[in-house]
Amino acid sequence: MKLFSENLVKEACVANDVRDLSRATIGEVLLVAQYLEQKTGIPFIRMDQGSPGLPVNRFGVEAEKRALDRGVGSQYPPAAGVPELKAAASRFVKAFIDVDIAPAGCVPTTGSVAASFGSFIACTTRIPGKDKVLFIDPGFPIQKAQLRVLGIGWYAFDVFSHRGAEALEKKMREMLSAGDVAAIIYSNPNNPAWTCLEEEELAVIGKLATEFDVVVMEDLAYFCMDYRKDLGHPFVPPYLPTVARYTGNYILMLSASKIYSYAGQRIALCCISDSLYSKVYPALAERFGDAGVFGVSLTASILYMITSGCTASTQYGYAEMLELSCDGKIDFIEDTREYERRAARMKEIFCRHGFRVVYDRDVTAPVGDGFFFTLGYGSLTGDELVPELMYYGVSSISLSTTGSRCEGVRACVSRMRDELYDELDARMAAFAADHPR
Repeated sequence: MKLFSENLVKEACVANDVRDLSRATIGEVLLVAQYLEQKTGIPFIRMDQGSPGLPVNRFGVEAEKRALDRGVGSQYPPAAGVPELKAAASRFVKAFIDVDIAPAGCVPTTGSVAASFGSFIACTTRIPGKDKVLFIDPGFPIQKAQLRVLGIGWYAFDVFSHRGAEALEKKMREMLSAGDVAAIIYSNPNNPAWTCLEEEELAVIGKLATEFDVVVMEDLAYFCMDYRKDLGHPFVPPYLPTVARYTGNYILMLSASKIYSYAGQRIALCCISDSLYSKVYPALAERFGDAGVFGVSLTASILYMITSGCTASTQYGYAEMLELSCDGKIDFIEDTREYERRAARMKEIFCRHGFRVVYDRDVTAPVGDGFFFTLGYGSLTGDELVPELMYYGVSSISLSTTGSRCEGVRACVSRMRDELYDELDARMAAFAADHPR
């Protein structure tokens, strides 16, 4: 039996100006779920917004307090970041990825959203005629929304049907052949599918990026959170798989939001390869009136115009967490492993009641458990499944909003609580009874 009537859900949509719940944004789904909770007192199983669900890292908080006590709040921070954070970021990249990026190229941003926004501008400006972005989907819907704001065009393909080095190279050559792609972007692990590009696939992406002179924007928001592998040990292999081993045309985006549960402080890093950082582009010089050095244009002429730098105290907090991770005093993998446990438990409940995991494999192994997973049910499309689940007190987003060609929804585990597992079990039993396959 449904917990919420169709009329009540429609009321929630009207009250929050949500025109089409089936293809609603994350923020819109969140508003509808909150409205229904407040109206009825019935708690939702919140699988919509990917906001951390673990305590904030105390080392960062304490370092911020010390920085404020030193008086850093009275002065503007450097546009390129405080030296302590830049040095810590360079060391962190070496410790966990085994890649060398000079401190100059490690630029703090107010979350990875700012990093991608600024990088899109720089990448599509640097070479005349290269003005499109290629998405290896499914992906984070906000990044396409950023391109709409900027008036930048894009191409996209769902990687699900093109896994493996040979298939991926064939598809990417097809997409890059027009010569107008400036940047390639993807997340690894993937939001929403939690699939992971494997080493051979990353090698293909790197090779083609060099061949076609395209910048790869690698979104590492879920850094080392592929719990199937023994990642996250500083200066000890195995290291994080990355395109940075296969090309000099890359930007790594490292966020503090998930690995340190530091989302509220809005801090991330835009790590630009040494070769790309120092490369001079006349088109950048002409547009921005600077020397046209890629890293300088991105930092001083673009990112600074968006946010005027990052909060000084937060930079010191992030630097402390990075340094302690490199010293082995913070184990951010173990700190976040609760997401793996939640995903396994939630998947078991859903699958027992007739759901299936949509993106269920990487090339050589079943997909792991982590921050996100994907669900399908019978012949329902993702756009149909979103409102149907809402009637049973479960909020999610359709995979269609992520560029996916598969039918289903994205499930985020971060807001799950121990007392809600039995409730989820009961609700999905009711859903299955009402939706015989």
